[in-house]
Amino acid sequence: MYVILTSKPGQFRTEAGEGLKPVEAYDYLFCGRRRAHFVIAELEREVKVRIVEESGAPAVNLVPSKFLPRFATLEHARAELAQLAGNGAVDATLVAV
Repeated sequence: MYVILTSKPGQFRTEAGEGLKPVEAYDYLFCGRRRAHFVIAELEREVKVRIVEESGAPAVNLVPSKFLPRFATLEHARAELAQLAGNGAVDATLVAV
């Protein structure tokens, strides 16, 4: 089972801790600027995902993985991310990092 972890620079970051094995990472660029960072991670067991707020007062939230969308295969997770880049009508791309 796979999940997508999202981080937005200057707003929040999602950390892959124990029980989440990062597989691939992508930067989402809109008009040439990095707007988000995505990590596709294999969910090895149910975990609490650590989300750290970076704007304003620092805060840490632990979100149970059961609330994250799940994908049966790596290809399904990639397809979900590909939808973000749209159909080429806007200047948005995913770049593997």
